[in-house]
Amino acid sequence: MCRWLAYTGSPLQMESVLFKAKHSLIEQSLHSRLGATTTNGDGFGLGWYSRPIEGRPIEPPFRYRSVHPAWNDRNLREAARAIHAPHFVAHIRAATDTPAQETNCHPFRHGQWLFVHNGLIRDYPLLRRDLMLMIAPAYFGSLEGSTDSEVMFLLALTFGLDEDPIPAIARMVGAVEETGRRHGVAHPINMTVCALDGERLIAVRYSSEGDSRTLFHNTCVRHLRELYPDNAQIAAMDDDAFLLLSEPLSDMAGVWEEVPESTAIIAGRGDVQHMRFAPIPPGE
Repeated sequence: MCRWLAYTGSPLQMESVLFKAKHSLIEQSLHSRLGATTTNGDGFGLGWYSRPIEGRPIEPPFRYRSVHPAWNDRNLREAARAIHAPHFVAHIRAATDTPAQETNCHPFRHGQWLFVHNGLIRDYPLLRRDLMLMIAPAYFGSLEGSTDSEVMFLLALTFGLDEDPIPAIARMVGAVEETGRRHGVAHPINMTVCALDGERLIAVRYSSEGDSRTLFHNTCVRHLRELYPDNAQIAAMDDDAFLLLSEPLSDMAGVWEEVPESTAIIAGRGDVQHMRFAPIPPGE
């Protein structure tokens, strides 16, 4: 499968989490400890938002994607060193049933939104046509690749991601599960997903069988300073820093908490909310 991380808070240099951490995302692209595959070398992508300017609308997000392995792209390190952003996401890909091509690399983008996914829709070739027919015409033209992840994103937009993100994702999952049931597919969906809009991040850990891919977040920064008063990296973190990721960046005790199964998270502006997540079946 894949690995991803997302950040919201005061502007942070991407290099600090992509390269400098002991078990950085680049290290995970070669030696993932908790993923379904050890190596994630079928492409990567970054998405980020510029610092807000008072009185101006938030700029659409920037994106850089490549089919190269993340560990073998010199431009990636240059970009990560240069980018300091208040909201960003990074993804490394291990392709399953779809080609390694740029349009299949995450994050996917539409308007203000960025979207990443780790997991799968089981028997996706069997379900694909029915799911694609549910995408609203306003979003169907944005479809570029051939992954289940991109279809999940466009379905979430169809079901109201702009207006109410968690119910929109719940309706997307409900649609996938109902389609799977009609085709006799057991446990149709397994996912950790994250969507960003330039002000907050919205994430969900869920699977039909109750055994999702791993997902973690950092504990409160003020608590971390008490735990590790001499750690320069923690001392430099702002109080509002919130990092959500497929697997921890270090082995330091007390730094990371696992996100429970069937949980949704909304984080932004120093506020983090956890809530129980359940699919919404079609028609409800």
